[in-house]
Amino acid sequence: MIPVTTFAGKSVAVFGLGGSGIATARALVAGGAIVAAWDDGDAGRAAAEKAGIPLVDLTAADWTTFAALVLAPGVPLTHPEPHWTVHKAIAAKIEIIGDIELFCRERNAHCPDAPFIAITGTNGKSTTTSLIAHILRNAGMDVQMGGNIGVPILALEPPAGASGSTPERQNKADRIYVIEMSSFQIDLTPSLNPTVGVLLNITPDHIDRHGTVENYAAVKERLVTRSTQRVVGGDPARAMGLVARVFQFNPTGTVRPARQVYQFKHPKHWEYQYEAGQVKRGQPPKVIADFSDVATLRGIHNAENAAAAFAACSAIGLDDVTIAQHIRTYPGLAHRLEEIGRIGNVLLINDSKATNADSTEKALLSFPDDVYWILGGKPKEGGIEPLVPLFSRVAKAYLIGAATEEFAQTLEGHVPYARCGVLDIAVAKAVADAKKSGTPNPVVLLSPACASYDQFKSFEHRGDAFRALVSALPGFTPRGKA
Repeated sequence: MIPVTTFAGKSVAVFGLGGSGIATARALVAGGAIVAAWDDGDAGRAAAEKAGIPLVDLTAADWTTFAALVLAPGVPLTHPEPHWTVHKAIAAKIEIIGDIELFCRERNAHCPDAPFIAITGTNGKSTTTSLIAHILRNAGMDVQMGGNIGVPILALEPPAGASGSTPERQNKADRIYVIEMSSFQIDLTPSLNPTVGVLLNITPDHIDRHGTVENYAAVKERLVTRSTQRVVGGDPARAMGLVARVFQFNPTGTVRPARQVYQFKHPKHWEYQYEAGQVKRGQPPKVIADFSDVATLRGIHNAENAAAAFAACSAIGLDDVTIAQHIRTYPGLAHRLEEIGRIGNVLLINDSKATNADSTEKALLSFPDDVYWILGGKPKEGGIEPLVPLFSRVAKAYLIGAATEEFAQTLEGHVPYARCGVLDIAVAKAVADAKKSGTPNPVVLLSPACASYDQFKSFEHRGDAFRALVSALPGFTPRGKA
């Protein structure tokens, strides 16, 4: 835990008592703050009570007594309508911040030189974050990974010199924090100042929470504009306007665009390259390493993720050979193009983390043909219309969940499909059809292009269900033994 000492002796309202909210309340109490925690739901309040967190009904509290409101990132700050706690905080003229802001203040107060790599982007955040952590750990470094992935940031081990750090670490600044950040978290972190900021890409998402795509992009940009060293990635053709703005904000900043490491198999990706703060046509820059045969980094999107990880680790001071060596041993991320195993020659891929069409596009681009595609759930705006150019890769589609009829209309006339309703039926039909196909490399791909909440608790729950279903089928051989 990282005790939050910067609010010692002060009263702090904490709203939203999921995993990060409870970790935040505990860290504030450990640092000497007086915590008033609350949640709109019975489950959150019960979990906090069980954890020994003091509950105060914030609907009836005197907000003038609070120094700040620490808001869970999932609670609306501005759109579609500010949460009632936000209105109360504004009326009381107190600041509204998040748990990563508390971390930044502790780092600034006690160990400002502690290396801090922050990663954001619409897609690829979790893969890049876990890949950076994997590289650094395998290079023998002390790494703490969390934020929007895995462990809440305040549940990590403290920086050297901070309250709660061990005596042998008091004078060290070598513990590296690798933190994934969503746009919601960036919005609540005014003191954000990473050593290295990584911005992977921006495509329209979370418009309901930010109002416009311009607002969404502006929030994402804050992470790199406030970083000491900056890595800007994504498709240059789409990101040109964003890249220009980043350079305009930081005309003398150190920027290492993600252009060092790509697969040799994708020469067309070099139609554009970054040079001297601009996007220009030209010859490909030097290729440092080739990861085209690494199964856990399939697709051009993962080449971009690897490039961003490469640049970030290089900015921390790791040499090229070491970085390339450890990228090759990356085990992959659960639920993101995760190879589960095989049934005969049928490859089974869990891409449950693909909750929008842009993410599923990356999955379909990773396989040229013979894809038996399981999709559906709670649809996002625009559905799967952007994926029509890739339908030629799909042998058959298997529809589940609330999006069934909408997606059936889009697939009609392009791809054979079956209305399956639920995942177990879709898995059984997709595997049976793939086995009967007679083609050499059929792929059963769960890549829903939808949120999971109509039938599952989370994308993790959905992916775990897929893994369990395929693992129980006759002839299944897990990855590594196939």
